[in-house]
Amino acid sequence: MIGEKKKTIATIAEKNRVIDNIIEAIATKEHFLLLGHKSPDEDCVASLVGFALLVSKFGKTPTIFFSQLMTKQYEYLLNICRYNSISIATTFGPEDGPVDAIAIIDTPKPEMLDTNPYIDSLIADDTIVTIEIDHHIGADGAYNGQEGYLLVMEASSAAELVGHLALKLSNRPKLLEQYQIGELFSRNVVLALLTGIISDTNMGQFLKSRREKRYYEIFSNMFNNMLTKDTVKETNFANMKELFAELNHLTSKEEACYRRMMKKRRRSKCVAYVFLEKPEMEMLWRTYDADTIVSVSRTVTDNLAEESGVLGMVAYYDNPDSSDLVQFRIRRSRTYKGYDLRNLLEVLSIANGGGHEGAIGFRFPQSEIPDLKQYAADIIPRIDAALG
Repeated sequence: MIGEKKKTIATIAEKNRVIDNIIEAIATKEHFLLLGHKSPDEDCVASLVGFALLVSKFGKTPTIFFSQLMTKQYEYLLNICRYNSISIATTFGPEDGPVDAIAIIDTPKPEMLDTNPYIDSLIADDTIVTIEIDHHIGADGAYNGQEGYLLVMEASSAAELVGHLALKLSNRPKLLEQYQIGELFSRNVVLALLTGIISDTNMGQFLKSRREKRYYEIFSNMFNNMLTKDTVKETNFANMKELFAELNHLTSKEEACYRRMMKKRRRSKCVAYVFLEKPEMEMLWRTYDADTIVSVSRTVTDNLAEESGVLGMVAYYDNPDSSDLVQFRIRRSRTYKGYDLRNLLEVLSIANGGGHEGAIGFRFPQSEIPDLKQYAADIIPRIDAALG
């Protein structure tokens, strides 16, 4: 299909087949390389970040490639990546780790793809799934991806199509439960996608069809519903400046939350870990919303894994106003391949957990773990012993 002229997906059945294939790739692949077009605009960058956030929620490893550093204009989006364990690379070669899936987003044709010779060889490798998400139809547009993975159709923006994919993912409760995903549409996801939609449509002014206006309203309302958790604002953003201000505010909160969590890190033979006891969590609940705590805990887990060279682990109490659970996350370092973490669920006799070989999560009722420090003293030596 690469190089053939693009045309919009003709039927709902075909669109659903393509989306099913992409969801299957998200569920089964581990290392995603994300590509956009040369001199990317807001929709391209925001769509890449939005897709990377979705992939990272499933415990997968996304890397976004830009051949040149982004301008100050996109700093808020790069900050979202920084505090959500999403790598940004300006070079990429064999030494940068495996790739078993590629996602090409918002790129009209192969000649416009931001790439390098090594990445070109990965795209030419039929054993690597190459997904394409794009809204450029007609003119001299040509496919970049593999047949069966081409979410190419008329839309207001590439961000809208990533949002459509996310909506389909949100209707897979068993898959979300398997990966311990409580909320797929976190504020970071919606803010990133709204950035793309708003920028490409000039706050909706460029929209003409009923369909485009409908989807613009879906995402605008979705964000406003989330925003009202922290503010009384009930209308859409008046301009892009207000959206940027909210994004910058959010990422600054994440940075402060990250620093607080990392101050509590400890080490064992195989595990770098942060166990946040109730007094510490009460302080975090007063300061940060649930989205921030969840996304930052994931980043802390990933960074601890790389710091230890083996495993990273984070444990914290949920806010009792919304949950009575203690949450645990464990992730394997990228360089450590010697143990399937799903085996730990059996070793530790844990029923309420899941994940994949490189990352797992599990939870207990808070009543079962009144003293997290004592639980750490029990579980960490058992993990060390299991890893030998």
